[in-house]
Amino acid sequence: MKTQAPALSMPGADKAVTIVLNSPIQRENGNNIDTLNLRKPNAGELRGLKVPDVVNGDVNTIIALLPRITTPVIGQHEAEALDLEDFGEIAGAIYGFFMNQEAKAKIAQLMGG
Repeated sequence: MKTQAPALSMPGADKAVTIVLNSPIQRENGNNIDTLNLRKPNAGELRGLKVPDVVNGDVNTIIALLPRITTPVIGQHEAEALDLEDFGEIAGAIYGFFMNQEAKAKIAQLMGG
C-alpha cells in the first residue's frame, strides 16, 4: 500500500493525506473507491470522541471518525469493512495529524528523509 502525502516540511502537509487502498471499497452501486483522502479533523469533528482514543487508534473511535473526515465520504459500514492493512495505514495517518512539526521532522530524519 502506498500513502501519498505532501513532504513534512511543506505548508499544508499536516492538513490532508491520501491513502491508496490495498483493497478497494466496493460500493453497493458498483463503484469502487481506490483512494481515500483524509483531512485533519477540527475540534467539532471530534465531538463525542475521546482524543486519547483517536490518538491510540481505538478501532471503534476511528470507525466513528472516518465518515467525518474522508473524501469521498464513506459510511460507518464501509469503515467497518476496511482491510486491516488499510485500516492500520489510515489509523497511522490520523495519528500523524496530532504530531507537531518537530516530531514529524524527527521521524523524517530517522527514516532518512
